[in-house]
This record gives sequence, C-alpha cells and structure tokens, in this order.
Amino acid sequence: MERTILHCDLNNFFASVSLLYNQTLMTEPVAVGGSVENRHGIILAKNEIAKRFGVKTAEPIWKAKQKCAGLYVLPPLYDKYEEFSLKARAIYHRYTDMVEPFGMDECWLDVTGSRLLFGSGEEIAKKIMRDIKNELNITASVGVSFNKIFAKLGSDMKKPEGLTIISKENFKDKIYSLPASDLLYVGKSTAESLARKGVFTIGDITLCDENMLYRMLGKNGLSLRANAMGLDNSPVCTPKSTDRPKSIGRSRTLSYDLKEEEEVWRELLLYAEELGERLRDYNMYATGVALTVRSTDLSVKEYSARLDGGSQTGITLARAAMALFREHGELPCRSVGLRAVRLKEGRGSVQLDMFSQVEEEMRLCGIEEILSSICSRFGENAITRASLVGKEKGFSPGFSLPSP
Repeated sequence: MERTILHCDLNNFFASVSLLYNQTLMTEPVAVGGSVENRHGIILAKNEIAKRFGVKTAEPIWKAKQKCAGLYVLPPLYDKYEEFSLKARAIYHRYTDMVEPFGMDECWLDVTGSRLLFGSGEEIAKKIMRDIKNELNITASVGVSFNKIFAKLGSDMKKPEGLTIISKENFKDKIYSLPASDLLYVGKSTAESLARKGVFTIGDITLCDENMLYRMLGKNGLSLRANAMGLDNSPVCTPKSTDRPKSIGRSRTLSYDLKEEEEVWRELLLYAEELGERLRDYNMYATGVALTVRSTDLSVKEYSARLDGGSQTGITLARAAMALFREHGELPCRSVGLRAVRLKEGRGSVQLDMFSQVEEEMRLCGIEEILSSICSRFGENAITRASLVGKEKGFSPGFSLPSP
C-alpha cells in the first residue's frame, strides 16, 4: 500500500499565538523578539504583515525596524507556545497515532492506516486545518505526499493556510524547478557547494553524478539525490517515553559579552553541572563533548572532542569544553554552549582502557551526586561551587581555572 504522509506546519506560530493575547495588533506588523536592553534583540518570529516589509527571522530588531518603522515587537510567551503545540498534537492524534514532532510548530503524520476512517490524505489534511483554525484560532499549512521529504516540501509551498499535494505522478512537474535550497537538509553551505558545480534546482540534483556528490558531500550527497528522486522511505517515528536522547545540551543568551576566560569557564561549568545531573538521571555516559561559540558578529562555530572512557560528571565535561575553547575560541564572544554527545547507556557500554582514570571519574561522580542530593533537599542554591558565585552578586571570588 502506498503511504500517505502529511506534514503540518503551524503558520507564523510564535507570532500567531502572541497575537491571540494582543488582539488589538491583529492588523499591524508584529514580531516576537527579545529585549533590546538585555541584548536579546533578535527577531524570533513575525506575522504576515511584517513579512511584507522584508522583516526576517534572526535579524537584529534595530535592522527590522529600519525596514518597518511601525513594527510592534512583543516578548515571547514560551508557556503559551508549549501549550498550543501540545493542543495541536492532540488534534493530530485524533486522526493517527503515528505523529513525529519536528520542532514545536511542525509534525509529520502517517495517515496510511486512517484513510478508511477519515478519507484521503487531502480530506484528512482539510479536517486538520479546520480543527486547528476553529479550536486554536491559528492556521496551518499542510503538505500531502507519499514520503516525509516531499510532504515537508509541500507544506512550505503555500503559506499561510495552504494545502499542497505532491504525488508520484506530479512531483517532477511540481518540484524539479524549485531551488535546491528548498529541499530538506540542503542548508546554506550545501546549496553554495552545489551552486559552484552548476546545480541550482532540485531537478539538477537528480542529474548529478553520484561519485561527484559523494566527493562533495559524502553520504549526505547520495541521500540528497535519493530524496530529490522521491526515494525517501524513512518512517514517521513517534517519540516514546522510553526513548533515550542522542545528545543533551545547554546554552543561554547573556546580557553582556564574555571577555575573560574566567567568564567562559563559569558558563561552561554552569551548563556542565546541569548536563551531568541529567546524564546520571538517564544512567548514560557522554563519550564526547561539543562546544558552540557565538562570536560578537553572531556567527556560530562548533568544536568537538572525545572523552575516553566516558563521563557523567559536570566537572569533566566542563574541563574538556574549556580545553576546546582555549584551542579554538576567541575573546570577546557573545555566548558559549555545551552539549554532551555520543551518549551510551550504562558504564558497561563504555569501553575502558588501562589509561583512563576510572577511579577519579567515580570519585568526582560521587561528589556531584552528594551535591545534587543536598540541593534537592534544601533548595538548588543550598550549595554551589565558588566559581559560579560572583557575577550576579557583584564580586569575583577568585576563579580556579583548570590547567591547560
């Protein structure tokens, strides 16, 4: 049986939900953004009216207001976004139990087994769009196709509140003239690499020599060609409560630039302690760390390193990340982020060798477990490292950075 896959995309989601609580601005150009005063001045989302002025996501608010002087910038309502996201997923689950989230505002649905109950993919899509509009007072665009890649492409083609059907019979006519960057997983750098070889459209990708794509992009190049040809057969994967993460990360936007190594160390240690606690909760070990550095011009670079023997202690993660920063990072920088990657379940799944400091790792893990138990009993601020005190209190306690 040919699959029927839907991709549902809630239109201008953050802005649409925010406008429900600011209805006097429904006919005005509106964006959701952070506080200019606190340096969080970036556009997170915008409504259709703001789009017509050329306002773009991720651009500075001051730049957006140069394009649209009457732009209203609303603060984000994260609790409401999560609430509406869950409500939309509840609507999807009326029509199928195979729902795969793709961010807060997008989901894939496999409705192959639902057609006898609810009709064709197009009919199900129309019912979902109606339910979302009537019950949530926001709109959705839906793509209907025989695979996930084309369903996602369809939902992007007509916005807002559009419905696009991409079938095995019409997909070449509908999509082969579209820019290569419209295809899922073709990011900016990949599109630029393809363009240098004269590959500009999705149809051009299908004509590429496989060896050339492999030399350019590795296995991803072969996957892109298969996706463009309609050969994607990846399943819609419904998250389960027993699923384990492949990586966990932490970052935040600060109200000041990081100008000293001590400030970077404090941030990394703060993130690492939280990640260590989560790893212990999952009984997982990180066998690698990834450091993200956002420069003052907002460009982002990521660096990674292996952790021989694995770790679930914050101090080990922080030291590894700090070593990466010393090797690759530059000051000042806007922010840093930390991820624990290549996660393994249980100590038994992590390869040990005679050179790994297993006893030291176990000792550090025991210390952090004691600290966590004290905080869970007496409050999160009951005990903390001296390195994490000072910035908010207005003094510097004298940092102890890890040795190079």
